[in-house]
Amino acid sequence: MANLADEYGTDVEIYIKTLTTTSHADTPTGAPASLHDLLEQCGLERHEYPTGEPLYIWHTVPDQLDVDEQKRLANRAIPALLLAGYTVNRGPEVFDEALYQQAVHCLRARAARPAPQQPVPASSPSRPAPARRTP
Repeated sequence: MANLADEYGTDVEIYIKTLTTTSHADTPTGAPASLHDLLEQCGLERHEYPTGEPLYIWHTVPDQLDVDEQKRLANRAIPALLLAGYTVNRGPEVFDEALYQQAVHCLRARAARPAPQQPVPASSPSRPAPARRTP
């Protein structure tokens, strides 16, 4: 099995597998678990070969999605991967500028939202407690 991420020296290679309509995401051999986790958080499904002792790990968009939704999902993953610091290469048959820009906009909007405020802890009394006298 060819691993394009190993071949091209990237963290993720997103492309449509030859003779299919399925978008694949290859990761290099020994990629960190955090990369695989992020791909799964983006909606891609993880595959391993051989099972139990992974020598080759890749991700695909879910088969039950139609071609347009597969492309949308693949394009939404790209800015999240880039933001996390990974190098990503994508095939021209996968990339859609409008979908990519929409995903970037959503990430920026999410980052711009203020975090929920935590309640301020109750402060101590402003005057010190009287000193205890010992007999």
